[in-house]
Amino acid sequence: MQLKLELFVEAPERSLDFYRRALGFAVQGSASAEYTMLRNGDALIAVNSRSTLSSDHPLRMQSGERAGLGVEIVLSVNDIDDAYRIAKESGWPISDLVQQTWGLRDFRLIDPDGYYLRVTSYHTN
Repeated sequence: MQLKLELFVEAPERSLDFYRRALGFAVQGSASAEYTMLRNGDALIAVNSRSTLSSDHPLRMQSGERAGLGVEIVLSVNDIDDAYRIAKESGWPISDLVQQTWGLRDFRLIDPDGYYLRVTSYHTN
């Protein structure tokens, strides 16, 4: 089984910039205003424009409404220090890099549409 995450966003260009600059994702194939696939290692995230959803679609939201409530997107990385440096250099607001009581190190951030992300190490240090 593999997981591909599809996010429906208000402004795809803004989201693409965030995922590329803050989290090191790269565009797979071609980018478009309606649908773009991003990859970082084995992680796949598709960025979709909310405007493509029909008015009665269950994922349809009102403009300005926060997406992803009740969901935490967890991205595991080999080098948490490098991932933190890249995210910090992007200028996007992020939490501190923290050693958790369960042994892993992580940091948190929220994407432009309100999706909550935790970037964590694979292994305890």
